[in-house]
Amino acid sequence: MNNPRLEYLREKVKQLPKEPGVYIMRDKSGKIIYIGKAKALRNRVSSYFRSVEKHLEKVYKMVENVYDFETIVTDSEFEALVLECSLIKQYTPKYNILLKDDKGYSYIKITPPPYSRIQAVLQKQENDGCTYLGPYMSSYVVKQTVDEANKVFMLPTCNRKFPQEFRKGRPCLNFHIKQCVGLCRGRIGEAEYAARLEEALDFIRGGSARALERLEEQMMRASENLDFEKAAQYRDRIQAIQRITDRQKVVSSKAADADIVAFTQSDSATAAAVLLFRNHRLVDKKDFVFYESGDLPAFRREFLLSFYREDIPRVIEVDGDFEDRELTEAYFSQKMGHKITITVPQRGEQAKLVEMARNNASQRLSHEVSRTGRELSALDELARLLGLGAPPSYIEAYDISNIGADTIVGGMVVFEGGRPQKKYYRKFKMKTQLTPDDYASMREMLFRRFARYEQEKDTGEGFGRLPDLILLDGGKGHVAAIQPLLEEMGMNVPVFGMVKDDRHRTRAIAKDGGEIAINANKNAFSLVTRIQDEVHRYTIDFSRKSHRKSGMELAMTSVEGIGPARAKALFTAFKTQKAMRQATVEELAAVKGMTSACAQRLYDWLRADEE
Repeated sequence: MNNPRLEYLREKVKQLPKEPGVYIMRDKSGKIIYIGKAKALRNRVSSYFRSVEKHLEKVYKMVENVYDFETIVTDSEFEALVLECSLIKQYTPKYNILLKDDKGYSYIKITPPPYSRIQAVLQKQENDGCTYLGPYMSSYVVKQTVDEANKVFMLPTCNRKFPQEFRKGRPCLNFHIKQCVGLCRGRIGEAEYAARLEEALDFIRGGSARALERLEEQMMRASENLDFEKAAQYRDRIQAIQRITDRQKVVSSKAADADIVAFTQSDSATAAAVLLFRNHRLVDKKDFVFYESGDLPAFRREFLLSFYREDIPRVIEVDGDFEDRELTEAYFSQKMGHKITITVPQRGEQAKLVEMARNNASQRLSHEVSRTGRELSALDELARLLGLGAPPSYIEAYDISNIGADTIVGGMVVFEGGRPQKKYYRKFKMKTQLTPDDYASMREMLFRRFARYEQEKDTGEGFGRLPDLILLDGGKGHVAAIQPLLEEMGMNVPVFGMVKDDRHRTRAIAKDGGEIAINANKNAFSLVTRIQDEVHRYTIDFSRKSHRKSGMELAMTSVEGIGPARAKALFTAFKTQKAMRQATVEELAAVKGMTSACAQRLYDWLRADEE
């Protein structure tokens, strides 16, 4: 039988040129679901729509959802590769291999002079006057490097603002244990501090070898000038760096900066492991599992292009060849401004490191398969216990918390395939239910959630997706309060409660009119317990933060010139009490509605307990 959708796509392919370019696949709603590049667009795109049933599972699923496509012709295959990577990053299509975006990377932040600080941060703020190095893939390496640089060069890590807070308050513990130069005591001039900061940045940028070489030169120069005190300071820094170097793991790579990448596959999944070597030493490991298998060379290419965004080492060694290896090398080299080499070691020490990476990938895959088996078993058990027609793959759980009558909040957590999906967690502040009443608050929360479904159901994600099961942190009374609401809204979703015993441990599942014991079903019991603990944790954390914020806003009104409106504006601008305490007078004054005099009074009030 002819398929009108495929016939349309096949006819459209005939109009494509045999030139390099990028193709963009769209689903029924017009959403981009896959982006690829081609040496010859007509040949590549037509291959998707011929003998569809012979495709590997991932490609088959993608093609089944393609309703249209578009192409962009480029002058060369290299330009097509560059455009492909840019578009994938912009649109994050469902069927491309997607790793964490830049929010998952780490940066090294240098605050503005004078008296700049070096900090490890997870996000880069725009237009904050700071300088950033990165992004870097390993947050562990970034934090370790920054900590070591601050320690070796005795830079301050406290929250004090300099020079505003010179000689205010007592010095911290780091000063007394000789891990800080004591900037707060005014013991070092601006020029000397700037030189020390530059040495620390040299250590961060160039690694221990270059820093040691520079410090040894400075030590010799100081000795020749008979400045023995300065020479002793350089000697101490040299010894501190050497101690750090000696502690590092002695697994070495021939290349100074190299990543070793290897893969392993099962029938349904692929695992990747990346060993990161810096200054010849193994400093970190990254591993990933993807629920797709087959065509490993194509997988290698797509993984590398997704994994390497900014922080690309000079050498990447992989466990096998793949199409476009030379093109990928050229693309990475252009991004970094120097030569990047991708090799496939066949023998020697580097081949052994590739095997080490493959073993790590195998370990991760084995662990994942075992864990997935337990989770699927738990969902099967839960379906049988609750009389569901199929295992509940997508579960939403809800809880209410109130600390006093003025702070009533709710939380929603999502578990998919037995695992938490934190990007879909949601917080609710009660808008109509302003007095403590768990049932009424739960009704408001569920009403708002499913009202959003009607608005967003075309997206199929977040509020736009219906759960297979709703679990409420509460008993049959909660179920009785929510069941009629769902029926009124036309939502045919099973809802149950999670009942705790006197020790606040999960005991049973409540339904309208009774309870179902689950402690005899190990996997289901474990899953429901995790869900109940997680929704309680998430909701109570939000409740406490909301209560503290309300209390802080109220306390701030004791400062002359700060009323409820200004207090609210300050929290909107700074988000947390900690961020507000770290702000300068100028930053406080910049908040809408604030004045310089009011900002100074608030600044003094925030620091009153630090004296």
